[in-house]
Amino acid sequence: MLKPFALDEIILKDPYMENALEKELQYLRRYEADRLLAGFREIRGLEPKAKKYPGWESTQIRGHILGHYMTAAAQAVKGTQDAEIAGKLAYIIEELSLCQHENGYLSAFPEKMFDNVEQEKPCWVPWYTMDKIIMGLLAVYHLTGNETAKHIVTKLGDWVYERTARWDDKMQETVLAVEYGGMNAAMYQVYELTGNPDHAKAAHAFDEISLFAPIHDGNDILNGKHANTTIPKFLGALERYIALGEGEEWYLEAAEAFWDMVVQHHTYITGGNSEWEHFGEPYILDAERTSCNCETCNSYNMLKMSRSLFFLTKNPKYMDFYERTYRNAILSSQNPETGMTTYFQPMATGFFKVYSTPFDSFWCCTGTGMENFTKLGDSLYFHDGSVIYINQYVSAVLEAKELGVTLTQSSEIPRKETSEILVDGDCTVALRVPDWAAGDMTVLADGKPAETVLKNGYLFVDCSRHTVLSVTIPMRIMMERLPDNPDVVAFRYGPVVLSAGLGQEDMAEDSTGVDVTIPTRHMQIRDFVVTADKEEWIAAYERHIVRNGAKLEFHLVGTDRDDLVFAPHYLKYKERYGIYWRVITDGSDELKAYLAEQVLRARREAACVDVIPLGNDQYELLHHIKGRNTGALTRAGYMLRHAWGKKGWFSYEMKVSADSENYLLLKLFSGNAGNAFNIYVDDVLLCEETVAEMEPVQFYDSYYRIPAELTAGKEKVTVKFAVRGDDGHVGGLFDRLYIVKEKIEC
Repeated sequence: MLKPFALDEIILKDPYMENALEKELQYLRRYEADRLLAGFREIRGLEPKAKKYPGWESTQIRGHILGHYMTAAAQAVKGTQDAEIAGKLAYIIEELSLCQHENGYLSAFPEKMFDNVEQEKPCWVPWYTMDKIIMGLLAVYHLTGNETAKHIVTKLGDWVYERTARWDDKMQETVLAVEYGGMNAAMYQVYELTGNPDHAKAAHAFDEISLFAPIHDGNDILNGKHANTTIPKFLGALERYIALGEGEEWYLEAAEAFWDMVVQHHTYITGGNSEWEHFGEPYILDAERTSCNCETCNSYNMLKMSRSLFFLTKNPKYMDFYERTYRNAILSSQNPETGMTTYFQPMATGFFKVYSTPFDSFWCCTGTGMENFTKLGDSLYFHDGSVIYINQYVSAVLEAKELGVTLTQSSEIPRKETSEILVDGDCTVALRVPDWAAGDMTVLADGKPAETVLKNGYLFVDCSRHTVLSVTIPMRIMMERLPDNPDVVAFRYGPVVLSAGLGQEDMAEDSTGVDVTIPTRHMQIRDFVVTADKEEWIAAYERHIVRNGAKLEFHLVGTDRDDLVFAPHYLKYKERYGIYWRVITDGSDELKAYLAEQVLRARREAACVDVIPLGNDQYELLHHIKGRNTGALTRAGYMLRHAWGKKGWFSYEMKVSADSENYLLLKLFSGNAGNAFNIYVDDVLLCEETVAEMEPVQFYDSYYRIPAELTAGKEKVTVKFAVRGDDGHVGGLFDRLYIVKEKIEC
């Protein structure tokens, strides 16, 4: 099994990454510890010393950011020895020791939130937050040696065991239906720390075998599943194998199968995945490109999984993916001027990146962003006790203390094809042959051809003291086509994805979810290029995208868009961009149809007043969900919400338009034919609905006009769905619930 180098053994020398780290350190220093701790003191019955932070830190998810902060701060202290952050972190741990209850409970929200989950009451992911707190405490102990952190997390692990030990199979199923982060991974790590078998049992309680089994057997059942809920579950499966070892290989196999499915079936060129936080159907990517693709937390968690799988298997495919995602999704997620990070990274052409604010939003991706940029060097190099594996060609100094070797890399990649590595000490170096290499990789040792051995995707080179390795990796333009629309293409050059800048006009922001800002695109932006013959152009693409001299910039040849300039996407942070472009033959019926489709798409976007992704706790809580005998689940690739029993119901607050018609739009499934329920607007009966019978069985859209008198003078109304009769059933209502201004095919 491979081992990582400690963060303080790797010193970044790449100017872009040095800046990224410094911006993150500045951000961590600006946090007020007492504001992070306010909720924890309040729940313990202690007087808070400061006000809570706003945004997510004043909601039911409060406390999650402190968990991320502890991890990020511990990484920063280990990597940079920053005294100010170290002092802040030590203070936080001492305060948390005062806030821990006698039974071990520690959180910024009351324990009754966990009761709500068990009782199927609407509640925003308390176990997810607990995962962040536990992982933060573990990081503080492992990276700084703080014994108080170890004591706290041990007691907290005891509380988790006592809670989970009371679950029967039905209760476990109920709890695991609500996002719980990587609680299984967290508790396996607690078990590794303590050796207490109760902590392993608690971890087992979060192992979702009903999810693992079909994935293990090669069945892609991810359609409709919340991506950042699902990925950490498989991190837990992987951690089970790491913690328990022999006899647990099935869980490693499940994690490997899951990784393959996500990367092969659901991933964009940047390494990111998902639309509006959910996986879609396998290989359906073009149809899912919107303003809300590629949640940054997903990339963070996929990199954690890739790193661990590489340790265990030495398979270079995991590092190929790691490099791609690290360069094009993680580095791409930070504003290099402010240090703030993205939630979504749109794959639809014409949008732009939107970043968090320092102390207002506190998204999940704010927290993982802190962690990402305080560990930028942690996967550049690994070792097995004798061989140093070089996985990325990035300027950095490695001081391998255990091996007695210093390795200094000065990389020109991707601007040029070369990297020079000074090896000071006797060792074997394994140079990764990346998947983007456009030809044979060459290595010189002190100016002469080196003796190399190619094995498992690495070139092995024996080095003696003061060896200078000159590495050349040929690069060329590469095209990637989307599986559900091969005419939609994107480009990369070596390890970097390219995108074309599209200006800064009308970069207005909108919001979705709980205070999540997203980009808008209110003007018409062309996302296609026209050429004389699309098949010929695509087949000979290397002749049709040309580098602009020595600059790392490219332009298209043979299309009507010679104004487009393609450059590394991660450098785009204050303009609209296009990664994917559709290639269309001039004068074709396809072009005419596509132009008509764009007009219809713009109409649909303009008609939307409000939308709720059903079954997504964040968005439902934003719309003030209430209900009784109600739940959410996945069926036929869609999330749904339903209600049952004599008094089953649920409701949301939804925006309405004051200057137009308002229609409620539902997606129903004729397989539920006969389900009877009533729809109310502000307690006025709008419709008595019965799900229709259809042959063949199918999904269908149903519109309901809301009378003007029910919306007059209002910005919002409460829409309620209630069971009709003693044995009725609401819905299920599938996918998304809309208020729209007009009836348009959706």
